[in-house]
Amino acid sequence: MRRSRAALLALGLAAHPVGAYAASADNLASLWRTLGACATLDGVPPGAVGSEVTVLFSLKRDGSLLGQPRITHSRLVGTGDEQRGFIAAALGAVSRCLPMAITDGLGGAIAGRPLSLRLTSKRPERAL
Repeated sequence: MRRSRAALLALGLAAHPVGAYAASADNLASLWRTLGACATLDGVPPGAVGSEVTVLFSLKRDGSLLGQPRITHSRLVGTGDEQRGFIAAALGAVSRCLPMAITDGLGGAIAGRPLSLRLTSKRPERAL
């Protein structure tokens, strides 16, 4: 499973090499708002609803990816194919947001520091 996650990670990041998000972040709050708005899960298989992953990554001073992101936590549901589909959707969501548009001041403050983003696929709420 570890090798398949690494392969999906590489494929997900290669699929969207330059997907800068439009808003420029100048502090941590705006960075997280921008990431939260950008990193949406699309194409999650129905059987994987309820899954979650935490992706650990670092950015360079210019907002581009430093090194390779790692999945540090996962709670996956569904079949193996559905789980792989969820991981691919999560990594694709992160890759669509990179490189981040950030100011020089924020870039200097966060360059090389680990950032973690938790992505979940929630079950739809029932209407009352």
